[in-house]
Amino acid sequence: MPSALITGATGFIGQAACKQLLACGWDVKGTVRSVSQTKPVLPSGVIACSVDSLGPGTDWRAALHGIDVIVHLAARVHIMKEIAEDSLMEFRQVNTHATERLARMASQTGVKRLVFLSTVKVNGEKTVFHPHPLPLRRYSGQAPGERERFSETDVPNPQDAYAVSKWEAEQALKRVGDETDLEVVILRAPLVYGPGVKGNFLRLLQAVKSGIPLPLASVNNSRSLIFVENLVDAIMICATHPQAAGKTYLLRDNEDVSTAQLLKRLARAMHRPARLWPFPPAALRFAAQLLGMSAEAERLLDSLQVEDSKIRKELGWKPSFSVDEGLMETAKWFLSQAKMNAP
Repeated sequence: MPSALITGATGFIGQAACKQLLACGWDVKGTVRSVSQTKPVLPSGVIACSVDSLGPGTDWRAALHGIDVIVHLAARVHIMKEIAEDSLMEFRQVNTHATERLARMASQTGVKRLVFLSTVKVNGEKTVFHPHPLPLRRYSGQAPGERERFSETDVPNPQDAYAVSKWEAEQALKRVGDETDLEVVILRAPLVYGPGVKGNFLRLLQAVKSGIPLPLASVNNSRSLIFVENLVDAIMICATHPQAAGKTYLLRDNEDVSTAQLLKRLARAMHRPARLWPFPPAALRFAAQLLGMSAEAERLLDSLQVEDSKIRKELGWKPSFSVDEGLMETAKWFLSQAKMNAP
């Protein structure tokens, strides 16, 4: 029976990965900051393994004993309003140095493969959207470095401390893979959503449920997303497929959506009216700049599309859930949580 170590096992992606691996008959360990945390958050059947704070000195030995495959999800995640004095150093401690430390210790203890969840932000922050796609990815008049869709062949263009730390982690893992027998697989994911989601997507759910009118009806962008169960399916394939070793893959759901379409579909999934009204995106950008909210506005107004043909062709992966199915599951979870927390 194969064995897996899931780092970040208490997160919403980590819990979904644990459940999938258990269902497929794997022995599963999950790392936690404290064993006392495991009762409310780790799925039944997962062996809890406590590790120190993540950094270049983290001792992974106990967690790695008897492990065949590592799924490395633990990370210092992107923070909209950073308060650390040296944010790049903080991100590097967890996302770069702890990751390299894990890989080097894994290579010494006989682990066969490490699947690393990176981010599409390694490629960049936005792509150019054409309602009617051109036959070529590059087009006349396109600014240098811009893409209609991000792909694995793009020159990396990380633009914030989080993305830089993830890109540096990818490079460190590739060095370990070249120097040892450890097989490394890197997955760059766009925005992940599903039951248990937090951050910006949770705020969208809350906004739709509240019925607050949103000035986003005129937003004509296109963004790639991935439902957590689709991501976990890809992780499972990358953990076992012989051809995945040493590769980097981008992935997404079958369909990209605009911000306006996403809000309408969330509203439908929650049986709420979609209260959207038209307002010029340029004016929204200007207002966001005045309010110091440009980063938030960019995630609602810009496009970010991913080309995922490589993982489909090489590994035969395809999403099991449609966007609407994923949104329905997410809305069902969100409404059940809201009902439980109601006074």
